Amino acid sequence: MKKEEKLSLREDWDILGRGIRIWCEICPQFLVYGIICQIVTMALPYFPLYLSARLVNELSGPCRGRQLVFLAVLAVFGTFGLNLLKRAMEGRREVWRDCCFQRMELYIADKQNAMEYRYMEDADAALLREEIYAAAGTDGAGLWRIARALPSLTGNLFNLILASAITFSMFRVAEGNHFSGILAFADSAVCLVLFFVVLILDAALSVKASGIHARRDMEIWSKLVGDMAFLHAYLDLRGEDIAVFNLKDVILKEYEKRALRPPYFKEAEKNNIGYQTKCVLQDAVLTAAVFLLTAAKAYLGVFGIGYFILYRGAVSRFVKALSGIAADITQLRENSRYLQKVYKFLDMPADMYLGSLAVEKRDDIDYEIEFRDVGFQYPGTDTWVLKHVNMKFRIGDKLAIVGENGSRKTTFIKLLCRLYDPTEGVILLNGIDITKYRYQEYMSLFSVVFQDFKLFQFSLAENVAGSLAYDEARVKQCLAKAGFEERLCTLSDGVRSVIGRDYENRGIDLSGGEEQKIALARALYKDAPFVVLDEPAAALDPVAEAAVYENFQALVKDKTAVFISHRLSSCRFCDDIIVFHKGRLVQRGSHDVLVTREGKYCELWNAQAKYYR
Repeated sequence: MKKEEKLSLREDWDILGRGIRIWCEICPQFLVYGIICQIVTMALPYFPLYLSARLVNELSGPCRGRQLVFLAVLAVFGTFGLNLLKRAMEGRREVWRDCCFQRMELYIADKQNAMEYRYMEDADAALLREEIYAAAGTDGAGLWRIARALPSLTGNLFNLILASAITFSMFRVAEGNHFSGILAFADSAVCLVLFFVVLILDAALSVKASGIHARRDMEIWSKLVGDMAFLHAYLDLRGEDIAVFNLKDVILKEYEKRALRPPYFKEAEKNNIGYQTKCVLQDAVLTAAVFLLTAAKAYLGVFGIGYFILYRGAVSRFVKALSGIAADITQLRENSRYLQKVYKFLDMPADMYLGSLAVEKRDDIDYEIEFRDVGFQYPGTDTWVLKHVNMKFRIGDKLAIVGENGSRKTTFIKLLCRLYDPTEGVILLNGIDITKYRYQEYMSLFSVVFQDFKLFQFSLAENVAGSLAYDEARVKQCLAKAGFEERLCTLSDGVRSVIGRDYENRGIDLSGGEEQKIALARALYKDAPFVVLDEPAAALDPVAEAAVYENFQALVKDKTAVFISHRLSSCRFCDDIIVFHKGRLVQRGSHDVLVTREGKYCELWNAQAKYYR
């Protein structure tokens, strides 16, 4: 695998800066309270450390009663106050934590929904999206890591400032020192320089070890991110499939191998054990050095014996602050490659021209659509899926589009609705290229029921209206036209019934046919001049299917209806039939005409009809 090129500090800073701006837009409260919490957390240990040192000095010295009581009361109530402040800030931070991850997901989803449709079907975009969510879910990488590492970095910087101020006050020299030997050496400038060198060397080693550990840890867990994206394919399997095909053991073993005990878990364990061992050894060396120096200086009278506690804690926290800063910076820099993926996803280019002409609002809804020598290749491919399509149809026409699987019927509809633009040729609305019309206005002309339509766990009325605000009488009317009236009468909450039980115990479960009727009602509710039905009766039983066909004219009235179906019996209800084969329009005419001619339609008709003779 090619090693990724390391980013410069300026590039890392620019990437981090954009991430901070996004967080300020998503949930600034979580960042603010997180930073305050870290600062209070880092400051809290210094208060009892300092007062403990003062108490020990007082006990080993003058031992004044009032002073001891004052220091004890100050230690108790001061620590209590700081802890209270810490808890309050943590409580506020946790409140925002509960919703900020969802806000982050909503932010990404909102950007995704605003993308061009072609990215919804693009494999690279889908994989990138899965990597983003997998990284955030398994390793807290991407935008989520900023919300963790930035407050930590701020707290460690604050800790470093406090620890430095206390640590360097230890480098004081006794006045009138008459000692000799080791004690004199302990109070000499040479000893202080040596201790300073040991301190800086220990800090440097800690920083280096922390950086290596953090970098290696991210390299190891990045492998898990890739596996978690892959595992979504397993986790999305339906329960019926697992039961019927006995896939339980396969899924569990694959999940365990990839997510619970992958080979690189041993690498992670080894990395952590090695790092912790280094920390323990360095801490032991530093503790010994601090102990010897402070004990000697306390004996010399440079400061009270109690300050050994303070300096020991301050030096340790000084080194830990440097290590923490190194780890935070390393994590933020290593996180840049995850953020680049997030930004790449958010910055998917919008190449589609959205047009500027208003769509003519005609009282007679007299619109004409023309495909003029239209050809199409999906983005990123050089294969023609449609070629030389030429046809016209007007408002009021009832069209059936038929063909074998893979004949590109649905692709034709996607071009008609301008989910894609033609690779060659042009589509005209009343003689004008549709790309010149305002995109949303042109889209408002179409009401479509695709094969893979989606219902949401909202109320029945909200699903039909596609909005939180709806006309209840109109919703009921559309459901009745779509054949859902009988089931609607059985629902205690009527059109306010929630679809599905994932979030509502009173939710309703629907059959595939009932869902299809609701999707059809949604298409009718929009009341657009063009109605496109892609296999509208595929999930219906024969009786319901016959009802849809019998009421077909009443359903669409004077609208243009484009009807895609594999059941050619449905084509008899249409005025015109368009036959596609391998991406080309090969036949057009009425059922009575086409069925008597040799060609693809007659072939398909006979193939189906023989089973009913």
